[in-house]
Amino acid sequence: MKRFLFIGANSDIAIYTANQFKQQGMEVIGLSRSECSADFSQSYVFSGLTESDFPKIEGAIDGLVYFPGSVNLKSFRSLKEEELITEYQINVLGALNAVKMYLPNLKLSEKASVVFFSSVAVQLGMPFHASVGMNKGAIEGLTRSLAAELSPEIRVNAIALSLTETKMTQRMTNTEEKKQGIAQRHPLGTIGSTEDVSNLLEFLLTEKSAWMTGQILHLDGGMSALKK
Repeated sequence: MKRFLFIGANSDIAIYTANQFKQQGMEVIGLSRSECSADFSQSYVFSGLTESDFPKIEGAIDGLVYFPGSVNLKSFRSLKEEELITEYQINVLGALNAVKMYLPNLKLSEKASVVFFSSVAVQLGMPFHASVGMNKGAIEGLTRSLAAELSPEIRVNAIALSLTETKMTQRMTNTEEKKQGIAQRHPLGTIGSTEDVSNLLEFLLTEKSAWMTGQILHLDGGMSALKK
């Protein structure tokens, strides 16, 4: 039975994917900063983002997904240094320390996979996305570096998202007018869903993507590659 670790387990995408995996007989362990709101196989609360803040877990882990992130859309001039430091800790250092903590567990698996999340704003310059682009750009660099260093035992890939309808983006999609406005900026004319992301996560975490590592997969309604 496959065993996966979801860090940031209270995200909508984590909850949806965990439910899908459980229906297929897989085990999903959830880690979050507060009590998990979904029925994971096991759940733990972690206290911070350093390596020692993450709880010890026994046994092999076949896949690790790091969900925590931030969406701080501000003009460059209004960004404060303390905000940038906090967001870097959440997006980048937390991801790095999580992999360091659970690397022994991943090495116990025959075919382990790690998945990070990036943003369309890394490839496509967008106003008010300086913090997002900087932090997710670091994630893309980390993805490729770890993929090279941990191969062939562990695969590492990232999903670069455009706006996806979740709790984190609720203030940008809380009216039909806002949703339609954002949707029409994408060549496919829609906003991403938790199901869209979950389908790609399943691909990256299982043997369906056994010959793929070091890749940044753009799940963005065509925004990064096409001009409508």
